[in-house]
Amino acid sequence: MSTTTLTSLLDYLTGALSTDNKQWLADRLYEQVREQESSEPYTMDEIETMLREAEEDFAAGRYKTNDEVFGQKHTADL
Repeated sequence: MSTTTLTSLLDYLTGALSTDNKQWLADRLYEQVREQESSEPYTMDEIETMLREAEEDFAAGRYKTNDEVFGQKHTADL
């Protein structure tokens, strides 16, 4: 689902559901996420592949600095 669709759905649910129903829905969603995370650990091969790809990207200059990721400005830029 696109971000726009999810945002529209969230807006609709925020207006349509009671506080108790929103809490129930949030609890179910968190529960599903926890179950997925705990039932699908990465294998060592997957981890090694991700690390190798990340190192190749870094060596090729395909990365962002911490400042770029979090939109921070250097004090020299201020």
